[in-house]
Amino acid sequence: MKASFAIALPGSPASLWITIRSVGAFNVACSFAALWTFVKVIRALRWRLKTTQLRGPPRTSFIYGVSNDLFSSKDSAMMYEHWAQEYGAVYMIPSVLGQTKIVLSDPRAIAHFYARESWTYVQSPLSLVLIENMVGRGVLWSQGESHRRWQRKALTPAFSNAAIRKLTSVFYDSAYKVKSAWDNDVESSEDGNAVIEVQNCVTEVFDTFGNNPQASAVNQVFLMLASAFPIIAKIPTKRTTLAKKLNVTMGEISNDLLIRSRREEDVNMKEAEEEKSIIGLLIKAEGQEAELRMSGEEVLAQMKVLLLAGYETTSISLTWALIELSRHPDVQTRLREELLAFGPDPTYDQLKANLPYLDAVVHEILRLHPAVPLFTRCAREDDVIPLSEPVCTRSGKMTDSISIAKGSSMVISIRAINRSLAIWGPDAKEFKPDRWLTEDGISGKAKEVQGHRHLLTFVDGPRTCLGKDFAVAEFKAVLSVLVKNFAFEMRDGPNTQVEIARGILPRPRVVGEDGIGVPLRVRRYE
Repeated sequence: MKASFAIALPGSPASLWITIRSVGAFNVACSFAALWTFVKVIRALRWRLKTTQLRGPPRTSFIYGVSNDLFSSKDSAMMYEHWAQEYGAVYMIPSVLGQTKIVLSDPRAIAHFYARESWTYVQSPLSLVLIENMVGRGVLWSQGESHRRWQRKALTPAFSNAAIRKLTSVFYDSAYKVKSAWDNDVESSEDGNAVIEVQNCVTEVFDTFGNNPQASAVNQVFLMLASAFPIIAKIPTKRTTLAKKLNVTMGEISNDLLIRSRREEDVNMKEAEEEKSIIGLLIKAEGQEAELRMSGEEVLAQMKVLLLAGYETTSISLTWALIELSRHPDVQTRLREELLAFGPDPTYDQLKANLPYLDAVVHEILRLHPAVPLFTRCAREDDVIPLSEPVCTRSGKMTDSISIAKGSSMVISIRAINRSLAIWGPDAKEFKPDRWLTEDGISGKAKEVQGHRHLLTFVDGPRTCLGKDFAVAEFKAVLSVLVKNFAFEMRDGPNTQVEIARGILPRPRVVGEDGIGVPLRVRRYE
C-alpha cells in the first residue's frame, strides 16, 4: 500500500499558509478581546458619569465585593438594614469583579422603582437564564408589553374575587385532607401528642437544593460569578441538573393537568366555568380564536410557574405561621377563640372581613417572613429616582434624588424593608399581630410603603403578584382549619432556634435538623 504525506518544509507555500492562518486567528482573538475591553471601559465610564455616586460599605473581597458576606450571613436583611442606617436610605454595595449594586430602602424611591418595573427596570440576564432553566418562558420570564398583554391579561380573570370565591371550597378540601392525616398521627401516638414534621410534603427535589452544605458553598460561588458572566449559569452542574429535573417534573404534572382539563371541557365543562378557572383560561388562550393567543409551550410554562409559585410560597408562609403560633401560645389561643366563636368554616367574603385577628396574624406572618426576601432588577435606560429624604453622596453633597445610568443593578431587600426599625418602629422585629388592629399600630413611615397593606411581600407596580388575594385566602382557610382542630408546640420548647435553609426559596428549619426539618408537637384540641 502507498501512503502520501504532505510535509510543510520551511519556506514552502504550505508552511507560509499555516503561519498566516495561525497569526490571523491570534490577531482576531486579540481584536475581539480588545474590543470587549474597550466596550466595558466605555460603559463603566458612562455609568460613573451618569450615576450618582453614593456611599456604602467597603469591599471585603477583591473578587466578590460584599456578595460572599451576604450569601454567608444567617440574616442578610440585618446587613442591609445596618448599611441603610449607616449610609442612608439609598446606598451602593460592591459586587462581583468590580461591579456595583444600588440598594433602595427609601419608600418614595421604591414606589418610583416599582411603578417603572418591567419597562425601565427589567430582569437581569442571569435571572432570565435561571428562570428559563427552572420553569421556562412563563409570566415570571416575560417582560414589558409581552408581560402586560399576553400573559397577565390572559391570567388576571382567574384571580378575580368571583373566581377565588368559587375556589374557597377547594382550599377547605385541602385543609381537611391535612387534618385527616394529622388525626391519624395523633391517634396512633401513645399520649395523644404526635411529633409531626410539618414540611414533610416537600419533595426531594425542592429539599436537595439547599441540603448539602458543601454543594451549597459551590453553588454560592457559582451564582456569584454568574452574576458577572451569565453564560456560566448554562454550564452543567448539580444545581442546573436539579433545576432541569424540577422543570421536567413540573412539566409532566402540568401536561397531565392540561390533558385532563381538556377532556373535562369536551365532556361537561360550561363556557362560563371554563373562563373563571386558571387552567380553563390557559386552554382558552391556546385556541386559534383566542384574542390573546398563547402557544402550547407558553401555556405549559404558565402552568409550571403557577405550580411553583402557588405551592412553594404558600407552604413556606404556613410553616412560619405554625412556628410563630407555637412560640406564642397566647396568640394561638386568642386566634382559636376567634375562630371557634365564629362557628362554621367562613366563606371567602367572611375570611376577608369578619375575622380581624386571623387577618392580623396572617399579615404579621407575611410581614416578618416574606417568601421572596430579595428583589433585583437591571436598569434598561437612564432614570432619576426621587427620595423622601435627602442622602449624603460620596462627595459629601446632600441630594433629594439620584441619577441612575442604563445598566445599573438595583436591589431591594424586601425582608429588610418589612422589618425595618426606621420604617416599622422599635417593635419591628417582634411578632405582634395587634399592630394590624389599631389605627396607630402602623407607623407613619410604614404607611409610605406602597404595597399590599404597606408590605413589599407581594412587591408592587405592574408586576405585583397576580395571585396575592388567592394566596391570602388559601392561607387563611387552611390556617383556620388547623388552628381550630389542633394545638401546636415546638418539639423542644418555646426557645427552639430556627434558621433559614437555602433552597429554591428560603425555608425555615429547626437548628440541628436535616434538610428542612420543622418538627412540631401536635395534639387535638378538644
